[in-house]
Amino acid sequence: MISRHAVARCQPAPRDPAKVHGLTSAASTRSAWLMLLVLISGFALSQAFRTAAAIMAPPLQQAFGLTPQQLGLFAGAFHFAFGGLQLFMGMGIDVYGVRRTVLAVFPLTVAGALVTAYADSYAGLLFGQALTGVGCAPAFLVCTVFIARRFPSERYASVNGAALGIGSVGLLLTGTPLAWVIQAWGWRSGYVALAACAVLAWLAILVFVREDAPVHTERPNVLAALRGYGELFRLPQTAGIIGLSLFTYASFLSLRGLWLGPLLIDRYQFTLVGSGNVAVAISVLGMVGPPLFGRLDPGDAQKRRRWIARYTIGCAALFAAMAFALPASLEVALALGVGIVSGYMVMQYADVRATYPARMTGRAMAVFTMAMFLGVALMQWLTGLAASAAAVLHVETYTAVFAAIAFFLVLGTCLYRFLPGPRTAGAEPSQS
Repeated sequence: MISRHAVARCQPAPRDPAKVHGLTSAASTRSAWLMLLVLISGFALSQAFRTAAAIMAPPLQQAFGLTPQQLGLFAGAFHFAFGGLQLFMGMGIDVYGVRRTVLAVFPLTVAGALVTAYADSYAGLLFGQALTGVGCAPAFLVCTVFIARRFPSERYASVNGAALGIGSVGLLLTGTPLAWVIQAWGWRSGYVALAACAVLAWLAILVFVREDAPVHTERPNVLAALRGYGELFRLPQTAGIIGLSLFTYASFLSLRGLWLGPLLIDRYQFTLVGSGNVAVAISVLGMVGPPLFGRLDPGDAQKRRRWIARYTIGCAALFAAMAFALPASLEVALALGVGIVSGYMVMQYADVRATYPARMTGRAMAVFTMAMFLGVALMQWLTGLAASAAAVLHVETYTAVFAAIAFFLVLGTCLYRFLPGPRTAGAEPSQS
């Protein structure tokens, strides 16, 4: 007769659910943080590429004779490509995992940067920007998915805020350091330097990031995945969330990633390095803001939605003030205010996670990220149109640009507030 001890030895040891999710020991937590930091290095490079236009704009205008409208389209090309691929990046992550997806796609970042560096026409610049946007497409989505899988749900907002803050180191690269490189060796060298940094980030991900086997091992069913996204779009709260996400991060990136350098140089006669110094200061505040607001997150979903709406109106007020030709010191102070207050946008990630059921979290994050970065492209293009129209209407260029940004933020807040919100148990759709 087989003893109970023998049977016990033959049975597989029970799996610790906490270990399955990488949450048990201090060692596993350190390992998760190390891999997250390496993934953030790719996100930091994507931050650098999407904000390089603010410092590149003056030399590019001189080299190619770009109009404000062309400059806006140049900056937006990255984000059109980046945002348009978010749904497919989400599908790739679900099927192939975080590591395989980012390793397969990120090399296009290097290729795009080199194409831009050696472009001899405006069309070449646009192609290089679009290719870079494709390469960077999974950069932040892999971080959000990794955090959702490896960290407790109650820490999601704070860890995600920390990731956004650390990733903002990439904004520092496109401040004073990039301005020095351009001033010393030209704008083409700036893109070559960014390409070299992207190679280092890819190698770090290759060496240090490891993950469990993908949850789904079957071949991807594209039609089924698209039907899943259709289910998400049919939910009543999706329209309002997308309406706001189109304009919030876009407002910060339109300032930091496109119009800051031209504003300071044209309106206030700053040097390129001087405008780079201001960009660095805004970038530092951009690093502080997300972790700060991640810790301030109220937890309650309805209260969070009210806070998000109010902070968005506050940002609109800052941009409306910047539309006036104020003393340079006050203009810089307002720009710095935008840098710190924009940290509240990390609450939108927590809002999305709280709004949808767990089975839809990945798709919801992909749709939100897509809307956010397509919004950046849209706003940079539209503000370029506003800048071009300003000359016809005899309005100062930056008055038109910042008034337009303020308007779009108010519009997004109205969509978020007055379109149906998420249903609560036994309640009608919330109006926040």
